[in-house]
Amino acid sequence: MLTFAQQMAFKAKKSLGQNFLYTKGPIISICDASDIKSSDTVIEAGPGKGILTEELLTRAGKVIVVEKDRLLIPFLEEKFSKEIKSGKLNITEGDILKFEPQEHELKDGEYKIIANIPYYITGAFFEYFLSNKTQPNLISVLIQKEVAERIVRKDKKGSILSVSVDAYGYPKYIKTVKKNLFRPAPKVDSAILAIENISRDKFEKNNVSEKDFFEVLKKGFAHKRKRLMKNLGTDENVFQKLDVPQNIRAEELSTEKWFSLAKDLTTE
Repeated sequence: MLTFAQQMAFKAKKSLGQNFLYTKGPIISICDASDIKSSDTVIEAGPGKGILTEELLTRAGKVIVVEKDRLLIPFLEEKFSKEIKSGKLNITEGDILKFEPQEHELKDGEYKIIANIPYYITGAFFEYFLSNKTQPNLISVLIQKEVAERIVRKDKKGSILSVSVDAYGYPKYIKTVKKNLFRPAPKVDSAILAIENISRDKFEKNNVSEKDFFEVLKKGFAHKRKRLMKNLGTDENVFQKLDVPQNIRAEELSTEKWFSLAKDLTTE
């Protein structure tokens, strides 16, 4: 068993956006929000010193951790030697944004991702896994509080990120996690965000391709202060047909209406 001094010997690397949790409270909350079953396979990105990994191993059937910091690999291998030997834990060195679910025999919609990810990869992380050919069925992450609030539209305003997340699943703000619970403490508070029931059902239901949807979405948000109709370069007839106000801005439109617009504009 590693001593406390040995565990604390690893210093967080700013270049990797490492901020280690040192209390169990948020860990219990993120696991509870993820409804982990004994039959589940869970992917953890950036396990750090393994505080979340420990809890995942008590709940999930199998855990796969992906760690970019090679200096932490021997530490994790020693700490979880029994779980590795039993086959319950797999430790992979690498970049989570290059992780291939198929290489680990994971099937579409049959695994979960639960992690405390570096703030700077948040957007790329969601894009990579939500649009992945082999999607998880749930993502629960600790991310910057402001970003989590933006995704669930706390201020009632949408963004490319919030609409993108909502297009694939159902985001839920679980709870705020204060910055002083991390070492080193980040400059801002974090939050637990869960995205449930991830799939491509909304694209199929609306008969819109992902490519067409995101082309319209990005075009619509090209100039946030301008009216959406002007950004899209369309006329008032399209908006009237879809019951969308002519003076509306991109941030005011619901995800449902974005699908309607995308379908109408790409089938003309």
